[in-house]
This record gives sequence, C-alpha cells and structure tokens, in this order.
Amino acid sequence: MIYALDSNIISYILKEDERVIKRFEKEIIHDGYLYVIPPVAVYELKRWLMEYKSRTYLAVAQSFDILYQSVRDYAIMSAPAWEKAAEIYLLLKQKGELIGDADILIAAYCLVNDYILVTENIKHFKRVEGLNLINWKE
Repeated sequence: MIYALDSNIISYILKEDERVIKRFEKEIIHDGYLYVIPPVAVYELKRWLMEYKSRTYLAVAQSFDILYQSVRDYAIMSAPAWEKAAEIYLLLKQKGELIGDADILIAAYCLVNDYILVTENIKHFKRVEGLNLINWKE
C-alpha cells in the first residue's frame, strides 16, 4: 500500500498538527507503508513556502525532504496520468461537478499508480470515481 500525500496533509505536518503527525508516524514509520508526494502537490507546497518565506516552515520542509528523499523517485507525472487527467476533466465537466486542475492532476496521478490519496479535501476528490481516499485529519 502506498499513500499519496496531498499538499494540505503536508502543510499540517509542517505546522506540527498533532493528529496528522501521529497518523503519519503510525502509518509510515511504525507500520512501514510507503508514501509519495504527487508532483502537483510538491508544486503547491513549494509555492506556499516561497510565498510565506517562513523560516520555521522552511526548516521543517528541508528536514522533511532530507529524511524522506527517496520518495522523489515516485514524483513523475507519466503520459497515462496526463491522459487520465483529461478523462477525469471531461467526465466531471459533463456531470457539472468540475474541480480544480491541480486536484484533477493529483487524482489522475493516484489512479494510474493505484495510490491511496491522503487529503483533507474529501469533498472535491470524492467526485472522482474509483479514487481511494483517506483523511488523516479526522
């Protein structure tokens, strides 16, 4: 089982949210499950960190990158993922339930790689059929 961590979950880790950190420690460190950060989520996080230039958050983010550098091997948006993203967009548009492009790309990345998306944004992502979701903030 591999978890894909949405940017909102990573931001909770950087903000040292007790509930999310406990869940991360249980699932990843104790139980040994793998995790990845979708490429679009990396972009969202980097943008947020650069915008706010918080030394505390930047220091935590750098520690996070160093400790878990091996996850970066998974952060590639493949051709099938781009194709799946276009399909998701069309299906959601036809239903009148469109979500943001970043969320569509994250969903497609998770679907083609069979990852479980860890996010607090269940409301939007549940519109994507077949996407496995979990909320560590609950």
